[in-house]
Parts: sequence; structure tokens; C-alpha cells
Amino acid sequence: MNTESLDVIAVGAHPDDLEIACGGTLAKLARQGHRVGMIDLTDGEPTPCSPGPEVRLEEARRAAEVLGVAKRITLDLPNRRLFDGFDARVALAKEFRRYRPRLVLGLSGATPLASPDHYQAGLIIDAAVFYSRLTKWDECFDGLPPHTIDRQLYTPFGLRSLTVGATPCVVVDIGETLEQKMQALACYKTQFPPQKAGVLDRIRTAALHYGQVAGFTAGEVLGSPTPLGTGDLMGLLFGPDIVGKGEN
Repeated sequence: MNTESLDVIAVGAHPDDLEIACGGTLAKLARQGHRVGMIDLTDGEPTPCSPGPEVRLEEARRAAEVLGVAKRITLDLPNRRLFDGFDARVALAKEFRRYRPRLVLGLSGATPLASPDHYQAGLIIDAAVFYSRLTKWDECFDGLPPHTIDRQLYTPFGLRSLTVGATPCVVVDIGETLEQKMQALACYKTQFPPQKAGVLDRIRTAALHYGQVAGFTAGEVLGSPTPLGTGDLMGLLFGPDIVGKGEN
């Protein structure tokens, strides 16, 4: 295969979903030297304040550049009519097989009073992670070889919820990348016009709250569908700075 692999792929329903849910985490992973990709299942169009898909796609391109991600892909699935189905599952699984990530981050849970596409995206992601590794099914995947994804994490999307939606959970310290996250969101002029400035305030406040609960300046919550294990308890609890401190 000629395609260069990615370490992490994050998947959302529309451009701006991932910036809202885990933009700070993606920027931090990129800063740490990981090759990060973003996949939007739809182009998010039509949308009330956008003149057309080319504008929304350019906003998404600029936002990805701000975050420092290596690759952003938009699938040709329909906005407002996104449903979990075989074709959608295969389309996403092909990208997993093509770019061979170790970790997939995906939306989790319903978003009442907002788009039902978010919930359907979570179902598609779960299925595509499974489809990615299946053998004896080459005719469905354009000859792309199977790929087993080592870890999958959920990134909850509902700003109106007080629950994570998946347990156990971990808070990622995004103190150093919070402003990158907000700058990426500011690229979406069509989605956050001046009359919706309050939404950006809510996103920032949520990040500050999640971080302070965990002892950071700002944070983002990720949930795991399976228990998280460690062979380094002190490193898990205190971070890499603990290494060597007990040697005196």
C-alpha cells in the first residue's frame, strides 16, 4: 500500500463536530508527534448560514490546519439523512483499512434538540471498527487488507448533558491547546456567526469545567467501551514526571 498510515483517526458526522468534541485532544496528539486524521461522514450541507458546501469544506480545511492534523477526509454520506447502514459502515471501514490507525476516536450518544446524525455516526463508527478487521470479505473493501484497530474511545458531544455517556472515562489535559481548539472553531464563520457567540462560550466553559474537575486548567472527556488497564499505576495516576522520583 502506498498510503501513509495514521496513528489516530477521529470521526464525526459533520465538519465542526470533532473540533467541538475533542479538538484540543487532537491538537495535543499532533504536537506530541502523532499522525492524526479527521473524517467527517458528511459535508454538513445544507446548513442555514452557509452559501454552499465549498465554503464549509474550506472552513474545515482551515480548522484542521490550525489543529495540526495530517489528513482530513470528507465522505459522501448525506447530511440530515445519515443512517447506520451497510454502505455507510463499509465506506468508513475502507478508510480505516486504508490509513490503518491504532486508535479511533468517535462520537458517542444521542444529542436531543440537536442533529440525530450524531447518534447515527456513533453506530456507524462502532460497526466500521469491527468491519475493518474482518477477513474473507475482500470484495466489499476494494481489495484493501483487513486492519485491526487496537483501541477505540468515545468522545461525548452533548453540551446539554451532565453525563459522559460511556464509562470508564478519562480527562485529557488540553490546557496548552484550548486556544487552538477555539481558533479552529472560529474558522467556521457559517456555523458560529456573531449571534451564536454564546455557543462558543459554552464550549470553552465546558472545557474549563472538565479540566478543573481533574485538576487541569482545561480538559476534554473521553469514554471507553472497555475497561482501561495499565502496567504503570504511578505513571497513569501522576503522569511521566513521576518516573525516577522514587530513586533517591
